[in-house]
Amino acid sequence: MQRKFYYRIICLSIILFFSIPFFCCAGQVLEEQENHSDLPSLINSIQFTNNIEYCNIKIPIDSHDVKKRLEKELLLALWERPQVILWIKRAARFFPHVEKILKQYDLPLDLKYVPVIESALRPHSRSSKGAVGYWQFIRSTGKHYGLRIDHMVDERRNIFKSTHAACKYIKALEKQFGSYLLALAAYNMGEYGLKKEIKVQNSQDYFSLYLPLQTQRYVFKLIAAKLILENKKSYGFHLKESDLYPVFVYDKINFKTDFQIPMTLIANAADVPFKTIKDYNPQLRGYNLDKGDITILIPKGKAKGFKKKFTDSYSTWQKIYKTKIHIVKPGESLTLIAKKHHISLFTLLTLNNLSLKSMIHPGDRLLVE
Repeated sequence: MQRKFYYRIICLSIILFFSIPFFCCAGQVLEEQENHSDLPSLINSIQFTNNIEYCNIKIPIDSHDVKKRLEKELLLALWERPQVILWIKRAARFFPHVEKILKQYDLPLDLKYVPVIESALRPHSRSSKGAVGYWQFIRSTGKHYGLRIDHMVDERRNIFKSTHAACKYIKALEKQFGSYLLALAAYNMGEYGLKKEIKVQNSQDYFSLYLPLQTQRYVFKLIAAKLILENKKSYGFHLKESDLYPVFVYDKINFKTDFQIPMTLIANAADVPFKTIKDYNPQLRGYNLDKGDITILIPKGKAKGFKKKFTDSYSTWQKIYKTKIHIVKPGESLTLIAKKHHISLFTLLTLNNLSLKSMIHPGDRLLVE
């Protein structure tokens, strides 16, 4: 009898041992379901009961093909909830500036979703085809619309300069094609390619054109981004004001100098880390500010006392700098100059923000220490 009792106790202990993890997991699942009870089902997320417009153009969702394509992009976007959360947080930081510039060009505010889809509002985003920055300009198009792109500065990474350039470009495309949807298709695939497809297919309706697959999806991605960001709670994104990134605010500092100057001088005068100067001015490349007229941004409130601190640091640095420069003479190469001053070619290039492809000319000033 006693042996049977002990046997039952042992069996019960074994059952409990293996059951506890199950109940814990079940509880966790129930807790997660409770936490996500405010999430709409994916099926409900693609029930379009109201008219949908983009750039003041009604989207024909009564067309089975159009509805199917929009459903796909909306479902794919909603599946990447972490990415959408970052969209929302970054939009709070940059949309006020983008909207202000769009208004200056009398363009639809819906165009603010272009940098969301192009770069997720990241300045250093780069495509496999060499498109860079918030609005993903390739080098030739960026330069054509006034952006400076060289080894010292890449204004495709500047939210203000690149947005102005994008507005000029999209405005020109809309004038050429007579529709913002076609303008955006051209923005994605190039105007010459779109003109060819319109001519061959004898159609100017974006939804009817057979275009490269990426371009066929492009406008629908923009519409999906608009739907989600303008109806965040309906799609289950309940962010508080404190969850959002603060609006990008800054002070402007203007420089005019005959020399390249280290950005560390600017960081010290603003009493911020070097990284902060780079973050506020992602268009600046390397470690030095180029000579000439340059405007940079520093954190709001840091302009107070900046001029005096910078002047003192600059005066000290300039005295040292003048003893550490080499004036290029006819026939000299970068390799020869590096050997002459007993430094590596890599050091010479780094000190002067140069590359192996850079050209030097007699009279140029190079920092050699």
